[in-house]
Amino acid sequence: MTRDLGVWTAPDCALVSAQRRPHGSGFWAVAFAFLIVMAVATLPSPLYGLYRARDHLSTLTITVVFAIFAGSTIATLQRDSSIAARVGRRGMMLGAVGTMMLAVGVLAAWKDLPGLLAGRLLTGVAVGLAASTAITYLIELRLRADPHASAVRARTIGTSVNVGALGVGPLVAGCLAQWVRQPLTVPYLVFVALGAVALVGLWAAPETGASAPPATTENQPAGSRRRVRLPVPAAAATLAAFSANGLFAGLSGLFLATTLHHPSHALSGATLFLVFSCGVASQLATARLQASRVLALGTISMLAGLVLLVVSVRLSTPSLALFLIGGALIGRAPALSSRGPPGSCSRRARPKAASR
Repeated sequence: MTRDLGVWTAPDCALVSAQRRPHGSGFWAVAFAFLIVMAVATLPSPLYGLYRARDHLSTLTITVVFAIFAGSTIATLQRDSSIAARVGRRGMMLGAVGTMMLAVGVLAAWKDLPGLLAGRLLTGVAVGLAASTAITYLIELRLRADPHASAVRARTIGTSVNVGALGVGPLVAGCLAQWVRQPLTVPYLVFVALGAVALVGLWAAPETGASAPPATTENQPAGSRRRVRLPVPAAAATLAAFSANGLFAGLSGLFLATTLHHPSHALSGATLFLVFSCGVASQLATARLQASRVLALGTISMLAGLVLLVVSVRLSTPSLALFLIGGALIGRAPALSSRGPPGSCSRRARPKAASR
């Protein structure tokens, strides 16, 4: 009776608080799991020089390794809705962490080129599983822990983890490769241990998206089949920004070692950490700007970064400072582009409202 009159007793409040507490702790467990999975996406970047020297890998072979990772990520993203419908959001994240642990285990144990290819293929699957569901899962957990909380803040945390983790992986791998005796084994084993911690946290996290049979086109309402169209210029700018970022991430270690004469693995990892940290800072600094202005800033940042990158390596005495500044500007571009019209389109599909 007291609830109908809008009066809540102390036991009622305690019950509601107890029901929401797992969602609050689950939020941070999912954020941590998302962090380590995305970190593994770029973890080997400072290590490719070691692979090249050990196995005499050509530039074409390294390119194939990148392509296998990207292809498996895209293929997994194409199937994300059907997988989530069967296993739910927590199941997706558990699968992402489990696949990531398998991937780094393969990379640590299988030292030949086929092991590298298999490990990166599995890494792409793990990244695709996590990237397709983590941010929505975080928003739902946040709203169920506190129905009055800001979904925008939860989304900002998720996107910051997404971008920032891409710098954490190379930083850890580069520092370990610089100072441990088995640089092609220890970094992977560290993430096996971190994955085990993440699995424990995810196991205790509550589910928010109930699994259900995948919907077919015939039984979907007409409104649910409507697709948001992304303007061609926005799509082109976003693709260019991510391509430039991937190019820098893949070649920065080679440029540092050969052109700039700084072969330090720790410096290679720190360079990528700087790049992606600038992306996180840019997301936070432009949170209140209009989408079109953010996209324009991202495009300008990418072009300026590419110019500085070329200038830094073409000088009679190549400049490390200009190289790092160019990388920082390139690192800002994808983060800003994802907050522009592409990000706006994705935000139109609001996750499930919090249930009391």
